[in-house]
Amino acid sequence: MENLSPSGHRFRRIPRQSIAANLKLDPLLDENLEQWPHLNELVQCYRTDWVKDENKYGHYESISPVLFQNQIFEGPDTDIETEMQLASARQIKAEDTTDDDIPSTSGRQFSDATFSDSSHSKVLKHFGQSPLPAYEPAFDWENERSMIFGQRTPETPTTQYGSGLKISVKVLSLSFQAGLVEPFYGTICLYNRERRDKLSEDFFFRILPTEMQDACITYEPRGIFYLDVPSASVCLLIQLEKPATEEGGVTSSVYSRKEPVHLTERERQKLQVWSRIMPYRESFAWAIVPLFDNSMSAASGGSTSPSSPLAPSVSGSSSHEGVSEPTAKITLDGKLGYSSRSSVIVEISNLNKVKESYTEDSLQDPKRKVHKPVKGVLRLEIEKLQAGHADLENISESGSVTNDSIDPGDRIADSTFTKCPSNGSDGPQNSNSKWNFFDGKEIPRNGSNAFGYSDFNADDFQAFDFRSTTRNEPFLQLFHCLYVYPLTVSLSRKRNLFIRIELRKDDADARRQPLEAMCMREPGVSLQKWAHTQVAVGARVACYHDEIKLFLPAIWTPMHHLLFTFFHVDLQTKLEAPKPVVVGYASLPLSTHAQLRSEISLPIMRELVPHYLQDSGKERLDYLEDGKNIFRLRLRLCSSLYPINERIRDFFLEYDRHTLRTSPPWGSELLEAINSLKNVDSTALLQFLHPILNMLLHLIGNGGETLQVAAFRAMVNILTRVQHESVDDAERNRFLVNYVDYAFDDFGGRQPPVYPGLSTVWGSLARSKAKGYRVGPVYDDVLAMAWFFLELIVKSMALEQTRLFYHSLPLGEDVPPMQLKEGVFRCILQLYDCLLTEVHERCKKGLSLAKRLNSSLAFFCYDLLSIIEPRQVFELVSLYLDKFSGVCQSVLHDCKLTFLQIICDHDLFVEMPGRDPSDRNYLSSVLIQELFLTWDHDDLSQRAKAARILVVLLCKHEFDSRYQKHEDKLYIAQLYFPLIGQILDEMPVFYNLNAVEKREVVIVILQIVRNLDDASLVKAWQQSIARTRLFFKLLEECLILFEHRKPADSMLIGCSSRSPSGDGPVSPKYSDRLSPAINNYLSEASRQEVRPQGTPENGYLWQRVNSHLSSPSQPYSLREALAQAQSSRIGASTQALRESLHPMLRQKLELWEENLSAAVSLQVLEITEKFSTTAASHSIATDFGKLDCITSVFMSFFLRNQPLVFWKALFPVFNSVFNLHGATLMSRENDRFLKQVAFHLLRLAVFRNDNIRKRAVIGLLILVRSSFYYFMQTARLRVMLTITLSELMSDVQVTQMKSDGTLEESGEARRLRKSLEEMADEARSPNLLRECGLPENALVVIPEKLSENQWSLSEVKYLSDSLLLALDASLEHALLASVMTMDRYSAAESFHKLALAFAPVPDLHIMWLLHLCDAHQEMQSWAEAAQCAVAVAGVVMQALVGRNDGVWSRDHVTALRKICPMVSREITSEASAAEVEGYGASKLTVDSAVKYLQLANKLFSQAELHHFCASILELVIPVYKSRRAYGQLAKCHTLLTNIYESILEQESSPIPFTDATYYRVGFYGEKFGKLDKKEYVYREPRDVRLGDIMEKLSHIYESRMDGNHTLHIIPDSRQVKADDLQAGVCYLQITAVDPVMEDEDLGSRRERIFSLSTGTIRARVFDRFLFDTPFTKNGKTQGGLEDQWKRRTVLQTEGSFPALVNRLLVIKSESLEFSPVENAIGMIETRTAALRNELEEPRSSEGDQLPRLQSLQRILQGSVAVQVNSGVLSVCTAFLSGEPATRLRSQELQQLIAALLEFMAVCKRAIRVHFRLIGEEDQDFHTQLVNGFQSLTAELSHYIPAILSEL
Repeated sequence: MENLSPSGHRFRRIPRQSIAANLKLDPLLDENLEQWPHLNELVQCYRTDWVKDENKYGHYESISPVLFQNQIFEGPDTDIETEMQLASARQIKAEDTTDDDIPSTSGRQFSDATFSDSSHSKVLKHFGQSPLPAYEPAFDWENERSMIFGQRTPETPTTQYGSGLKISVKVLSLSFQAGLVEPFYGTICLYNRERRDKLSEDFFFRILPTEMQDACITYEPRGIFYLDVPSASVCLLIQLEKPATEEGGVTSSVYSRKEPVHLTERERQKLQVWSRIMPYRESFAWAIVPLFDNSMSAASGGSTSPSSPLAPSVSGSSSHEGVSEPTAKITLDGKLGYSSRSSVIVEISNLNKVKESYTEDSLQDPKRKVHKPVKGVLRLEIEKLQAGHADLENISESGSVTNDSIDPGDRIADSTFTKCPSNGSDGPQNSNSKWNFFDGKEIPRNGSNAFGYSDFNADDFQAFDFRSTTRNEPFLQLFHCLYVYPLTVSLSRKRNLFIRIELRKDDADARRQPLEAMCMREPGVSLQKWAHTQVAVGARVACYHDEIKLFLPAIWTPMHHLLFTFFHVDLQTKLEAPKPVVVGYASLPLSTHAQLRSEISLPIMRELVPHYLQDSGKERLDYLEDGKNIFRLRLRLCSSLYPINERIRDFFLEYDRHTLRTSPPWGSELLEAINSLKNVDSTALLQFLHPILNMLLHLIGNGGETLQVAAFRAMVNILTRVQHESVDDAERNRFLVNYVDYAFDDFGGRQPPVYPGLSTVWGSLARSKAKGYRVGPVYDDVLAMAWFFLELIVKSMALEQTRLFYHSLPLGEDVPPMQLKEGVFRCILQLYDCLLTEVHERCKKGLSLAKRLNSSLAFFCYDLLSIIEPRQVFELVSLYLDKFSGVCQSVLHDCKLTFLQIICDHDLFVEMPGRDPSDRNYLSSVLIQELFLTWDHDDLSQRAKAARILVVLLCKHEFDSRYQKHEDKLYIAQLYFPLIGQILDEMPVFYNLNAVEKREVVIVILQIVRNLDDASLVKAWQQSIARTRLFFKLLEECLILFEHRKPADSMLIGCSSRSPSGDGPVSPKYSDRLSPAINNYLSEASRQEVRPQGTPENGYLWQRVNSHLSSPSQPYSLREALAQAQSSRIGASTQALRESLHPMLRQKLELWEENLSAAVSLQVLEITEKFSTTAASHSIATDFGKLDCITSVFMSFFLRNQPLVFWKALFPVFNSVFNLHGATLMSRENDRFLKQVAFHLLRLAVFRNDNIRKRAVIGLLILVRSSFYYFMQTARLRVMLTITLSELMSDVQVTQMKSDGTLEESGEARRLRKSLEEMADEARSPNLLRECGLPENALVVIPEKLSENQWSLSEVKYLSDSLLLALDASLEHALLASVMTMDRYSAAESFHKLALAFAPVPDLHIMWLLHLCDAHQEMQSWAEAAQCAVAVAGVVMQALVGRNDGVWSRDHVTALRKICPMVSREITSEASAAEVEGYGASKLTVDSAVKYLQLANKLFSQAELHHFCASILELVIPVYKSRRAYGQLAKCHTLLTNIYESILEQESSPIPFTDATYYRVGFYGEKFGKLDKKEYVYREPRDVRLGDIMEKLSHIYESRMDGNHTLHIIPDSRQVKADDLQAGVCYLQITAVDPVMEDEDLGSRRERIFSLSTGTIRARVFDRFLFDTPFTKNGKTQGGLEDQWKRRTVLQTEGSFPALVNRLLVIKSESLEFSPVENAIGMIETRTAALRNELEEPRSSEGDQLPRLQSLQRILQGSVAVQVNSGVLSVCTAFLSGEPATRLRSQELQQLIAALLEFMAVCKRAIRVHFRLIGEEDQDFHTQLVNGFQSLTAELSHYIPAILSEL
């Protein structure tokens, strides 16, 4: 059991340090101790090494923390990846150093080697990291354990010097103004000025003049002093002495002369010679150096004022380098030298010379009257060493520091103090690692330059701290010495007196040598027989300041005494050195006076006679000064062997007698002594606590029953007292813990172990109690102290186990468990049972003692697990669980949870056996049951606790480096797997948990499943379809609970706004998604300041803010305070708290959350993939018709905001799932799924992040591929995508505002377009596939069961184009948003375009057509609105005809096409392909068709296009006929009657009926955008004149012009040459045009008069228009008839009017030119035709005469009334007079004449008809007409003589 290796051995030896290096245990102690058992016990107690159980507080080796990467989420912050790549270059440095509490985000990568290791090649590579590290990123095992109720916390072993300061003092040099020629000696000690008390023994030093120095002594030792707390009254008291001054020689006043004088050569020589021959010294000077200033707070961390030598760097823990002002004054005028990092050099110039014999009182003399200042300087180096807990651990591990057997090299290497505990790290911290270099300057110290010494040197003098004898702490060291302080001797005359002190055994013979017990002050000198004080020169009252230390014998007899001999010495130089002369003696017996602290006065004897101590000898003695007590002295006993308390001494004595069997056998005195221990005062009891406990245990172990019980009771009493007196109210007092953990070693195996005796005594007591006997109040104390006894029993067992197996064990093997003897085990079992009953009963009364006892019992089992046979522990545990079985009271249940929590914390818990050998782990199944029960419990806090227990357990397995093997992880996963089964069996329990607990449970489930093997997982899916479905419900819950939501998610549709309302703990919630522990971690961290330490490479270390530095201006705490205040107002808003965090912490928090979300998603994806693969082999229970498990999880994936890593992993899985299950997934049952997938893929195709966008394209292609394979075509998919695109358009912002306020296409729309184009881009797809981790042939590879490759690129292209069309239409529509209300034309057009683009989906097609219809109705474009209604009806009718459903046939559809040519020709089954959930033929019914036909009918009649109404009603009538709806039929026929009447009315109207006017508009100018250089024909209401439309259009387009563009209207209708137009100006050309009838001869030269159209009732459907433009060829603007040419332009539009829109694009324009004569002939022919038309028109009845007469009059008046220059006459003048007539070709001439003749003939006929029709009132008019005709004939006869004969 030497230093045991941690592998198999539990115990570590901790060697004991003795107090000081020079304390060799004195020979007096090593007498034969056997006869003094108690001494033996004490010495063993102080000397044996401590034995520490390494496993007691759990063993946990954390793996290096997992490294988290920033996750990339799609969000407004564009392309984060590039930024991150840039940042990662910068980050690498910072990353490695952000060192934090336990697993932090930084640190080393938890390397993939754990998986990729060759031995693990069979292990599945996971998709992502385990979600657990991100959920518990700051998992701190210690911290989690400390939360357990009754958790044991380890104590560091207490040392004799507490945890206070340790100060080393080193004398560097002494210099005088007069020069240093003689040796000086001195002492330094710690001194309390207020209490006038020495705090430590003296540290002795000497300073030699250079010439006297010994070459070999190069090292001056340091004095090391211990100090509890810095306080202003603590100072260093320095006293100097020098060789006694020679009478008549050089006096010491030379050192204090005022004027600067050096010693003369003669004086120097005299001094040197004298100092060589003078062995005795006198006191010379003293000084007090306060270590801490008054101003300094008691806190050791405070910053000291610069004037105290322990400047901040020494006294405080603050890390100012050196001292703020190097020239600062020391309080007593000392000058502060330069300082290194932690040591300070102090120059003390305030040395006070001792004038006469000074006393201690004179130190307090404020005016220093007695003292003269010495002109000299003493230089000290004072350094603060750390004496914290940490060194002790380290010291003890590296072996005792003072242990000389270790060679110095090791010691320096192991040197404790380079391990500075200040930052909790092992590496030396910057500020303290180099101790002793004073700014690089080496200081010559009396010529010696040995300067770099290690921190602890064997020669360093560790001054004994006197307070350790008065502290309330157990003694841990062996010390046994006496300090003697002679004070004064008062004589009647002056002498030069000094005292020799010796320790004698007896007074029989004065000549016998005294004992060698005096400790000499020079280093390296062994014990002496006597010691001398200083000489008090020439003093009547001699005062001394010496401290004489002597070691005492272990056992004193009354004869041991101190003998003082007083000498007078003559200080004059004779021939030989001065000889001292004895003046007298004094003696002091030890046994009477040693423990006294007060002053003692003794008389001085002249002579020593034998037996001078005994009263009988006293009479013979002769005393000086009449026997007065003239010698005053003080003693200080420091002993850990000799108790001052008498009761303890009694107990020791009786113990010896009992042990040596010298006392009577019944041992009643011992019983008394034991019982009286309870009256010992607490300090004494504590000081001797360890030995007393050891002795009592010894008695319990092998005393008789009475003694055992007495000892046990005494022990309980002592323990209870110690416990009550503990300073901190810890449940386990630290002294007791120290005893159990370190000091108790079960007598080192020298005696049988204690545990059987202890358990027997205690067990019998417990049984008596159980039987109802009165056992007194002691029993409650026993229960309160049960932890102590249980831990003792355990340690005793463990030691026995180790000793049993220690030597026989091969190296590196674990100690096998020990089988307890049957009897002992039964005893322990009974005891355990009794204690359980106590817990059970007291819990019901709600006593806290019960809960503590419960924890102690749990720890008892915990400890036993590592010692005895697990089956035996198992019996104890099952005993417990039987007692607390099932659902019990809340308190009891809480106890049970705590019990399980503690036991499961044990490493071996994983390997616990089951109830019978075949069973798996019993404990884990109990644990799972109990936790599950707890979740079903009403007590909310317990639910949370249960969930927490599970997470912590799994974290412990996951982060423990011992469980990193694949097999281990698998084993653990299988252990906890039944939990998932339980949850699936009773899902409501899970759903009742709140969000926080659900997260805990779900994380655990994911973790278990992650490490599970496939076989076990498949078993879970084989039970039933419903259960498998529930399993996936849990996975969906995971995705919901851990979704990552950034506050700025704008574009993400999948954001669910449900924020889980947690009723978790009241700790502030920084994060909803991470583990509850994180909130505590963050509130801790935000209370600590983050500040850079030294270089940036160093990263950040969390450092506590000094308590007195943290003022309200501390930003982080203030932030936190504000946030907390704010959050308390608004109900703990997580957001506010997060805002309050330090940016670094906030970044960390976000990093963790992102990673958690990513890890969870990836984990679920991984499970889904396994499921998909397994489902392919049909070996599990699930709904194979729909595969709803897969589809629902995929839906969840797409709905949530996922990081890039997830998308990267998703698509290969997506591909494989569609490969395996394409047929099922593409089937009608899964329409909803497909539609959602399509929607989300399109949504991803809009993402800024190119990586995600590309993957979306691949996803779409995978869908297309599946569509080919399972449907042979993509029509259905096209419908799906069109639908989803339309849904996406309403969610995505397709436009964005430009700076000038206009809209432009947004990035989203551009990216979507790019994605859709990439779909059809064959060249790019292999690369895309490769980038996304799919094989290049993924799209064309043929799935099993299918034979041929169906992939067709042209169809993909068609699909892509139709989607792009829809996108463009939507975009255009959106861009018009701002001008929608003004530019109604564009608005209608955009609706129209949308309707066309979405034509594959009837619902959408109809929706946009109806929008368009509404828009037209608002504009009062009734005909267009009616057309929309017809188009809608057409869509429905086609669908019905396609389905053979309803009453219509193809002929009806054709009839409808005549009205609205847009109704498409082919009747396909495509409409049925559009059957998608929420869309489709279900809405397409006969009734809806009739509804829209009736709407069209209404609108057409508003437009007065009655002939259309008739056609429409003819389509409605068959429906009513088939339904025999006679009432409706009657209505229809009435309507028809009205319609036909209206048509008649229109036609008989003298003014021809026009339903609209038409205008051609040309656009020229780049500001028109798409309209530039295009011509449109507008259809306007019939009352719109040219001026109106000009105004309307200029109003619309002027608003679009900016400062650089103006709008012009071209006034005429000639052809425009775009190149000749002015840049920067936009032109509109507006011309009225006439519609062209279908059968019209456009080449006819006649002028067109619309009313002459030949057809009567005909559809007014126009797609050709014309206008005539006159022009001359001679360049004049205006010419006579003979020059006037005419151009006729015919326009062909795209589609026909009335259309769905108000304007149609001109797609073809042709023009004819007519010469002047053709014009003239045309004009005449036109008039002739008009008259003839009027005459021949058949009128039905005579009632029609009136309108006919009016129109005839109108035409005749224009034809016959003679105006010189108009009409017929002007033609003649122009063409038939003179020269033009010769120019005409003869044919033209004849045509002209013939036309004129015909015209005149018709006029004549008309006049006759006129005469028939007129009444009286029109006679005059007729006369005029006749006259006119005659004069016209006469005029014409000049040109055409033949006319007279003709008429």
